[in-house]
Amino acid sequence: MKTVLISGASIAGPALAYWLGRHGFRPTVVEIAPALRAGGNRVDFRGRTHLGVLERMGVLDDLRAVQTGGTAMRFVDAAGRRLMELPAHFAGGDIEVPRFDLARVLHERSRDTTEYLFGDSIAAMSDTARGVDVTFASGTRRTFDLVVGADGVHSAVRRLMFGPQVRFVRHLGYYVATWGLPNDLGLDRHSVLFTAPGRMASVGGDHRDPSRAGAFVVFAAPRIDYDRHDQDQQRDIIRARFTGMGWEVPRLLAALDGATDLYFDAICRVDVPSWSRGRIALIGDAAAGATIGGMGTGTAVVAAYVLAGELAAAGGDHTVAFPATSGCWPTSPGAARRAATPPAGSSRRGPRRRPGCATGCSTGRRSWP
Repeated sequence: MKTVLISGASIAGPALAYWLGRHGFRPTVVEIAPALRAGGNRVDFRGRTHLGVLERMGVLDDLRAVQTGGTAMRFVDAAGRRLMELPAHFAGGDIEVPRFDLARVLHERSRDTTEYLFGDSIAAMSDTARGVDVTFASGTRRTFDLVVGADGVHSAVRRLMFGPQVRFVRHLGYYVATWGLPNDLGLDRHSVLFTAPGRMASVGGDHRDPSRAGAFVVFAAPRIDYDRHDQDQQRDIIRARFTGMGWEVPRLLAALDGATDLYFDAICRVDVPSWSRGRIALIGDAAAGATIGGMGTGTAVVAAYVLAGELAAAGGDHTVAFPATSGCWPTSPGAARRAATPPAGSSRRGPRRRPGCATGCSTGRRSWP
């Protein structure tokens, strides 16, 4: 029985672990956080490809039970007067769910066949003829048949085995931050947005807890040198950019110090020419993704299905399975959107198959149980 170490317990990692366990592999997921990460934006799924894979996983009903129904976006001026509004279905997809709920469902569905190691990470790896020798940050050493990096835009697996981040991650000129706060404005499920040149601040009610709300800000800036693990420094950056903006921004900034779920990152794009090297592969945003854009989650879930299926079809032979997956899912948000949403009247059941893809992607010429 092949052992597979997966780095990252957000979305792609647990989804891949689920399918690997179902195909008889022994997956282990290592996650640097001490538990599943709370907070995060809402994520959506679109089209028959996304929904088809979720249905095969048996999670579609679970996600429908926690779906948000989409979020209307109301743009206002500094006095709070409505300027325009985008309806909930504009950005909500077929199913929109809080990111944490999706991660929780995938973890629950995979944990019976998966070893989860929270509070640890991969510190070093060596790809050998007999497997991948892994040293964890905790000092533990183990050997796995395969390793998959599902650890996002700032992938440690990619850095250790493919090269430094600067070679693969392109800054797109903006930064984004989210955090929770009390719903003192009495907001319902919609989001309210206020913009100024180079800046946008918004706040919306929590779909699960009416007493809570979520702040979401974006600002334009060249690359900033900061410590990704220093949240006090990140708070200072946010305050420096938004102090004096007006509207309800002072209220949002006042909640920063007490926020335990702060997320801050650059808006960037990942492009890796080859998604595998020897016994090590990349999946999700670690391989081809963007910080924000709305299509990465669905693409990651489809990619997990395809990668596990190709490994199963190849009897665990990575030299066959890894190259077969390289043409099976889109490499840009635009391509992902076109793949996930067939044109009107089309009978196509999955993304267009690219050369080298034996599966027709998720629901085409070949599929798996």
